[in-house]
Amino acid sequence: MHSDTRFIWRHKDLLDVDQLNRQELFHLLDLAASFQEINTRPVKKVPTLKGKSVILFFAEASTRTKTSFDIAGKRLSADTFGLAASGSSIQKGETLKDTVLTLQAMNPDVIVLRHCSSGAPHFVAERVRCSVINAGDGWHAHPTQALLDCYSLRRIWGDAFAGKTLLILGDAAHSRVARSNVLLLSSLGVKVRLCAPRTLLPSAVANWPVEVFSDLNQAVRDVDAVMALRLQLERQQAGLLPDLREYARRYCLGLHHLQLARPGAHALHPGPVNRGLEIADDLVDDPLSLILDQVSAGVAVRMALLYLLATRNDAHTDTGERA
Repeated sequence: MHSDTRFIWRHKDLLDVDQLNRQELFHLLDLAASFQEINTRPVKKVPTLKGKSVILFFAEASTRTKTSFDIAGKRLSADTFGLAASGSSIQKGETLKDTVLTLQAMNPDVIVLRHCSSGAPHFVAERVRCSVINAGDGWHAHPTQALLDCYSLRRIWGDAFAGKTLLILGDAAHSRVARSNVLLLSSLGVKVRLCAPRTLLPSAVANWPVEVFSDLNQAVRDVDAVMALRLQLERQQAGLLPDLREYARRYCLGLHHLQLARPGAHALHPGPVNRGLEIADDLVDDPLSLILDQVSAGVAVRMALLYLLATRNDAHTDTGERA
């Protein structure tokens, strides 16, 4: 995996995965693979983005995404600044527009935005000169999660995505992760299945390029990987799941399910994991689980993305300075 240092990145922002063509996607993944080497060094820091500034504007709670963006920026020597809605003027009644225009006046290079409203990153990107990265907006999209999932799958599948089958299991109705993964992986030729109770399927699922199942034992047969989703109880209306024990009995992914899949099938989960509800405790800790690999991939992929966006206007973007 080698990234072409002459590659010209044409995007100001990353708002959704469908804006990337195949060449851009694999350039980003190759670049992430080269950054992954930095993360294994005793001293995990290079001067690649020295002098660049990244604002982490998380108007919605996050642990993994915010922390990995923070680590990614710092390992490239960028200055990162965290901002939450609870500590900003939004609590005092300031509009999102005025908040981001205030941030723009401080001349950051990148704003990483997570927001509870679908479309918020697009709204911000149209109003600021700096780059904007969508770190999750409502139920709409989570492009960097889909990119890191793709990176993790590439490490076990190579570039042979076409013809593979992925099962996405669980609360797809409230999952921006599910939508972004369906978009990205189906564009690479992956056959995507969804399995969930009817109440947890997206209303527009008929328009998604997926095969829908209600029985996990049927859905998991002959798949190459299974991605379990977090049960997002905080986003649900009352009555969608009257009995969590019944849900766990029918839809909690276990090692015995992977025995029905193709040999070498792995399990993924975007986190945070509710052990015993979405995925069995023994599977979380099994070598067939890629959950911690996904976390590691998140840092590398976000390093690559910050690099591409923060240096897009620089006269020279030779990545050799990383070595």
